[in-house]
Amino acid sequence: MKNLKVYSVILLSIAIVVAVLIRNRAKIKAETRNLNVDSYAVTVASVERKTLTDNLDLVGTINASNDVHVVSESSGKVIKVLAGVGDYERAGGAIVQLDDKLQSASLELATVNLDKATKDYDRYKRLYSEHSVTDAQLEGAELAYQSANDQYVNAHRQFTNTTITSPIAGIITSRGVDLGAYVSPGMVVAEVVDISRLKITVNVDENDVIYFKPGNKVTILTDVYPGVEFSGYIKSISSKGDGEHTYPVEVDFYNSREYPLKAGMFAHVHFSVVSSQKSLVIPRQALVGSVENAQVYVVENGIARLKNIVVGATYNSYMQVLNGLQPGESVVTNGQDNLEDGYKVNVVSQSAAGKSSSGL
Repeated sequence: MKNLKVYSVILLSIAIVVAVLIRNRAKIKAETRNLNVDSYAVTVASVERKTLTDNLDLVGTINASNDVHVVSESSGKVIKVLAGVGDYERAGGAIVQLDDKLQSASLELATVNLDKATKDYDRYKRLYSEHSVTDAQLEGAELAYQSANDQYVNAHRQFTNTTITSPIAGIITSRGVDLGAYVSPGMVVAEVVDISRLKITVNVDENDVIYFKPGNKVTILTDVYPGVEFSGYIKSISSKGDGEHTYPVEVDFYNSREYPLKAGMFAHVHFSVVSSQKSLVIPRQALVGSVENAQVYVVENGIARLKNIVVGATYNSYMQVLNGLQPGESVVTNGQDNLEDGYKVNVVSQSAAGKSSSGL
C-alpha cells in the first residue's frame, strides 16, 4: 500500500513537469510569432537540367583471361619431363612424355594395314573399270580400306596422346606429375594460364548496372603499382542477378610488360556511370524530410513555398529530381530550418546546381 502511494506521487510529479513544458513551449512559440519578423535570410540554388555522371569504384580479383587444366588422354609411365612450373609454353608445346612403345607398335601395324588396303582398293577400282570384278568385290575392298583407315586414325591419336601438350600459350603454374609417375586418362597433369590478357569480375548493384554497356571503358588501379592506371573495357554483363540484386560484370584488359600483374591480385575498378538522358538536379542540402517523403522550399516572389517532390538517384552532393520541380526554380539550400510554408524570405546568396563539377 505504501509503495502504491509512492508510485502515485511519482506519476503525478511527472505529469506536472510535462504540463509545464508543454505550456512553456506553446508560450515561446506564441511569443516568436509575435516578433513580427519581416523575412528570413536564405541561400538558394537554381534547379537545372544536367547529364548525370557518377563514379563507381569496386574491388575485384584479377584472373587470367584463360586458365586451363591440362588433362591426360592416355595412360602410361612418365619417361620425360619437358617443362616445369614458371616456364612459358607455346600452344602445342610438350609438357611431359609418356612411354609410347605399345602405341608406336600399334601405329606401325596400322600404317602397314592401311598401305595394303589402299593398294588393294586401288587395284579393285582399276579391275572394276575393266569389268574384271563384281560390284560386291569392289564394295568389299572399299570397306576394308575404310576399316584400315579408321584403325590408323585411332592408332595415330593414341600415339600422339602419349606426348601431353599445352592447348594454349601461357605460363605453367602447377605440374602434378614427375618423372616415373604413372598417368591415367582424365588425370590433371598441369595447369597453364595465359596472363597476356586479364579479367576481373565484380558484382554491380541494380541501380548502377542499368547504365552499363559492353564496350564501356573502365580504369583499373592496383595497390602493387600505386598511381599506375590500366585501361580496360566491359566485356560482358550478366542478364541474371543474385539474391542481393547485384549483377556480375566482367572487365577485360591487357597486362603490362612494364608493370606486370599476376592472377589473384586485388584491383580497384573505376567505372564512369552515365545516364542515358538529362535529368533535373538539386543540391542534397535542399531536401527537407526523408527521401521517401521528399520536400523542398521553393522561393516564389520572396515567399517560401513547401513543395512535395519525387527524387531518384543520388550523385555525390546532388540529387536527381523525377517530379515536382521545373528548370529555373529556386530551392532553399540553407536556412530552411526556420521556415514554414508561406514565410517571407530574403535571398542572401544564389548558386546554380550545375556549377560544381563534383558528381556531375
